[in-house]
Amino acid sequence: MAKGNRGLVMLAVFIATFMTSVEVTIVTTALPAIIAALHGLAWQSWIMAAYLLTTAVTTPIYGKLADAYGRKPLFTWGVAVFTLGSLGSGLAPSILWLIAARAVQGIGAGAVMPLTFTIIADFFDYAHRAQVLALNNTAWGLSALIGPLLGGFLVDRLSWHWVFFVNVPLGVVVLGLVAFGYHETVTPKPLHLDGLGIAWLSVALVSLLLAVQVLATHWVVALGLLVVAVAAAIGLCRQEQKAPEPLIAPALFTSRTFSIQILTAAILSGVLIAYQVYFPIWLQALYHSGATQAGLVVSSSSVMWLAASFAVAWLLRHMVPRKLTLIVTSVQWVFYAVLVFSGRGFPAWGFYVIAAVNGAGMGIVISMNTVLSQHLAPDALVGSATALLTLGRSLGQTVMTGIYGAILNMVLNAWRGPVSMAALNRAVAGHAAAPQTQSVLLAALHAVFIGLCVKWC
Repeated sequence: MAKGNRGLVMLAVFIATFMTSVEVTIVTTALPAIIAALHGLAWQSWIMAAYLLTTAVTTPIYGKLADAYGRKPLFTWGVAVFTLGSLGSGLAPSILWLIAARAVQGIGAGAVMPLTFTIIADFFDYAHRAQVLALNNTAWGLSALIGPLLGGFLVDRLSWHWVFFVNVPLGVVVLGLVAFGYHETVTPKPLHLDGLGIAWLSVALVSLLLAVQVLATHWVVALGLLVVAVAAAIGLCRQEQKAPEPLIAPALFTSRTFSIQILTAAILSGVLIAYQVYFPIWLQALYHSGATQAGLVVSSSSVMWLAASFAVAWLLRHMVPRKLTLIVTSVQWVFYAVLVFSGRGFPAWGFYVIAAVNGAGMGIVISMNTVLSQHLAPDALVGSATALLTLGRSLGQTVMTGIYGAILNMVLNAWRGPVSMAALNRAVAGHAAAPQTQSVLLAALHAVFIGLCVKWC
């Protein structure tokens, strides 16, 4: 049973949410500078994918452990590992070091992200949960405003390394608040970890995500990895049906509505990663916007996400979730389709409008997914249900990060001709580029958003 100073615990949850959300806004702001400094355009998708991959693999494991041993120890562990990963990322002297440190961050985020929602569910009943989730989303709004400004300032005045260091003191503060403010009375349940389930899940996820990452350069290897992923997924399903304490409880999926929440979260999170990564690149490479200005494009999304999330409780009382989701996603698709036909004359403010519309839709649908999935799960499985929703979101982002990266690299290699990768790296960082270089980048970015629209359909 969760006890303690609810104010301190919610402050810790708020800061932890801010840490994981500012990780997106501040890193995407610095991404062009990181790519240029570490000569990593060909590896750019791995900077996000490594983080998301380890998050996806560890999330359901943490959810199961949290249901058995309590939220506090797992949350503390996650914050500590995330903080160490942030420190390691800031110290990175090479692209491979950075990717490895990002993977460590993901191991911590696999606990932090789902448990923030689970802790809220422990402290507030269903009637008040949507409003508390909306209040917690103010962390997203703050990160949207602070992240790009701070990221741009650090890149312009110091170096990109500092965009990772900012999370280190925040992590220390969260650990202190949890230690002194969060008291949990838990009777540890005898738990026999589903070792085979963990193994099958890890093989399936790693194989799938690696297949997506190497798709552009080694399609035969990617095909082999996909076969392994499918085989491991079948093995996982069979194992979970017979395991006495399954890692992913089949009972959760007896509700069709619950399954739809997971699927919807995965699809929309795959859409989310497109504008978070590629809008700043587009603005810096083709519009020569500064790092701060380009990063702020993400802020309009997060602010609208925050505003729209406050309407979720009212919408759930007055509309059918399925109908609401269809309306919201249809509007989002129309706005993204505009990018497919945009040239270099497309106004820069248009990106902010598209991001804002996307954020409003996410604020409604993702918040609704969270409330419904927790409500539909038995009390003993709320942690696992929340972890599964987070897994769906992480998996959607990770898979689509790899696919978008593969599309970008394939088009760059097919269209660049005499244009060197060094010239493309410089252009991405905002340096002046020849018209041919800009045309190659524009074609690649168009291809990314064509892929997004096709996948959405």
